[in-house]
Amino acid sequence: MPEVVAVANGRPIWMWTEGVPVEAAAREQLLNTARLPFIFHHLAVMPDVHLGKGSTIGSVIPTRGAIIPAAVGVDIGCGMIATRSTLNAADLPDCLRGLRSAIEAAVPHGRTLGRGKRDEGSWQGSRLPPAAVDALWAGLLPGFRRIVGKYPRLQDTNHHQHLGTLGSGNHFIEVCLDEAERVWFMLHSGSRGVGNAIGSTFIALAQADMRQHLANLPDRDLAYLEEGSRHFADYLEAVGWAQEYARCNRVAMMGQLVAAARRVIGKPFSVDAEAVNCHHNYVQREQHFGSEVFVTRKGALSARKGELGIIPGSMGARSYIVRGLGNAEAFSSCSHGAGRVMSRNEARRRFTVADQERATAHVECRKDKAVIDEIPLAYKDIDAVMHAQRSLVEVVHTLHQVVCVKG
Repeated sequence: MPEVVAVANGRPIWMWTEGVPVEAAAREQLLNTARLPFIFHHLAVMPDVHLGKGSTIGSVIPTRGAIIPAAVGVDIGCGMIATRSTLNAADLPDCLRGLRSAIEAAVPHGRTLGRGKRDEGSWQGSRLPPAAVDALWAGLLPGFRRIVGKYPRLQDTNHHQHLGTLGSGNHFIEVCLDEAERVWFMLHSGSRGVGNAIGSTFIALAQADMRQHLANLPDRDLAYLEEGSRHFADYLEAVGWAQEYARCNRVAMMGQLVAAARRVIGKPFSVDAEAVNCHHNYVQREQHFGSEVFVTRKGALSARKGELGIIPGSMGARSYIVRGLGNAEAFSSCSHGAGRVMSRNEARRRFTVADQERATAHVECRKDKAVIDEIPLAYKDIDAVMHAQRSLVEVVHTLHQVVCVKG
């Protein structure tokens, strides 16, 4: 059973956090959200919960008559895709460095900082997007033009040139083995530069629309758009488009990933024996407790009964393909991963390259200073997280990564 926290002048908070740490700042942030007047029924909190910007990561926020753009965030539609291949562990090369290098060459990743510099994480210059990316962009373009017609500043953003690219931070590509030693391909990314621009635009608009009311909010990032207001419908259109962009982005990268693997692995193989593509940063209309509501999952995954999802651990821990149990009290949701136990800056202060090497000794991956913030020790114990949500999902496959590419 979840822990139920009563909230004075607000909705209760139901927390599936048995046996996992929840920082005091995250609890305070949840209380702030629960006191907003349009929260429906209760907040649902997943075991990977931790402090976020405006709203708490690992929370499910049902609302009626309003949406909080900062709760959806700027990585709109961020999520996971995974597919099982017909390969098994014995089909992989003895040395996996060449496979990692091929993936890194096939999928733009990371970010080049500084004005006027070519961004290594995008399609630029002589590095043109593949035909499959162009075809996906052609399908997205009409919707983008409608949005740009209302918000012209979004035209000059990274859109076509970021489609089929990974990004940075906690975004990753992995080659994994399941419990039967079968090979899976998996990756994590979202709506990239254009999604960031859309999210930032509507967060600012919500704050501008509520300027006279911001002082009454516990956090300016809880500024919301009211249904029927000037920007509400525009936001729904734009966020829906960004979520579709994110889904297409993952599809494009999966194609590039599989093609790279085929160039390295001598044995012919096929994929899509089992495949999942799911968001964990998004908003959509749903039916719950007899009412139609907007459900914002900020670092949470839909887990309707029978629905497949992906819960990754850190870059040194196992991940899970899960099947939803349709827990109504959790708004049919589950965690989106392990969840951080410390900030990126704290991880950089506390750990060394040697720590990173030890934590990822079994994985072919980068082991340098630039990825210390993603060290497995900065994340919660994925096994404890999974135990805490045993009433939300059941495990279908357990995946152990053998190759990891970080942005």
